[in-house]
Amino acid sequence: MEISGADTAFVLICAALVLFMTPGLAFFYGGMVRQRNVLAMLMQNFFTISIVTTLWVLVGFSLAFGPDNGGFIGGLDFMGLKGIGQGITENWANMWAEGNVTMTVPELAFMVFQLMFAIITPALMTGAFAERLKFKAYALIAVLWSILVYAPVAHWVWSPNGWLFKLGALDFAGGTVVHINAGIGALVIALMVGKRKGWPESPEMRPHNLPLTLLGTGILWFGWFGFNAGSALGANGLAVQAFVNTHIAAAVGALGWVVIEWIKDKHPTTLGAASGAVAGLVAITPAAGFVPEWASMVIGLLAGIVCFLFVSVKFKAGYDDSLDVVAVHLVGGILGALLTGVFAVKGVNALGSGLIDGNAAQLGKQALAVGATLLYSGVVTAIIAIVVKAVVGLRVDEETEDVGMDLAEHSERAYVLD
Repeated sequence: MEISGADTAFVLICAALVLFMTPGLAFFYGGMVRQRNVLAMLMQNFFTISIVTTLWVLVGFSLAFGPDNGGFIGGLDFMGLKGIGQGITENWANMWAEGNVTMTVPELAFMVFQLMFAIITPALMTGAFAERLKFKAYALIAVLWSILVYAPVAHWVWSPNGWLFKLGALDFAGGTVVHINAGIGALVIALMVGKRKGWPESPEMRPHNLPLTLLGTGILWFGWFGFNAGSALGANGLAVQAFVNTHIAAAVGALGWVVIEWIKDKHPTTLGAASGAVAGLVAITPAAGFVPEWASMVIGLLAGIVCFLFVSVKFKAGYDDSLDVVAVHLVGGILGALLTGVFAVKGVNALGSGLIDGNAAQLGKQALAVGATLLYSGVVTAIIAIVVKAVVGLRVDEETEDVGMDLAEHSERAYVLD
């Protein structure tokens, strides 16, 4: 099978961009926590790279993209990357041909590109239970969740033999696999860990370093081009479309959040601009390679407005989602997945055809994919959290919460100014 040097170089560059998103996420979240917990947040994100890389090489890739078992999960044929090499084998090419996908990059290039998605997805959850989950509990959750939740859902949606792929559910770069999956997992764990001490009354819980958060936003925005454009798996017109749609949605998402915030709260904030941009990026992710440019504007605008309005729900419902992972990633992911079923067109991607292309059934397929991800991820995450609580406990003690996780858990301080 013929390998394209241009496509391979493009996918490898995009893989590096997606990896860069994880430290970007660490800064994005790190700036929003209190000063005494910033290193704990950075450590959870950075350590995810090590945990998930090891698991992905050993079993994760095989479970996600190995030979199919009933459309639910891959086998262990690729365990330890056995048989995955620098070329394209006939069996690998034939598997993808079943899903009308022509592979032009080496198997190892595809593997490492998908690895970067597997890394950032559990890292996204950390913002919901920030400042109170034990580090050893997070490490164990990341291990179990990557194997039992991420790998199966990735197989459903992105493997050519997965049941949602065969159904025709569309997810270009991770609306269901990444954002809804992580969002519902984050909500479940946040509920089981409980509220931070003093939340929501304490005025002390404001972000400690918004410049750090803005830096993280910029890195995420930059890396997201690899996330979405790279999902075309080639240096081609579809990658260009995804790149352009990604940027438009992020820009308009920031605009939508800031404008509605300005109207409602009388002040346009830098945190609002950052959150709106990320909301736009989240919502366009499943749609990036399926919709025209004007639709990316609509998706970004709706994401900025809807996600902003949903932030207030946590105060009414009484759950402590520390850094609004639910409002941005869960709600933004659901919105993007459903709007993909509205705006996807064959003129952009042959796999498209949503409501505006006269295919009302596509919206139903998108809704089914959303519902299946919510149900499976939510239930299995709850089971994982119950097991971890029984083994090592979930929450730090009250003294650690008062002193800060940086010093108590990692014996370090982020800022030494004297």
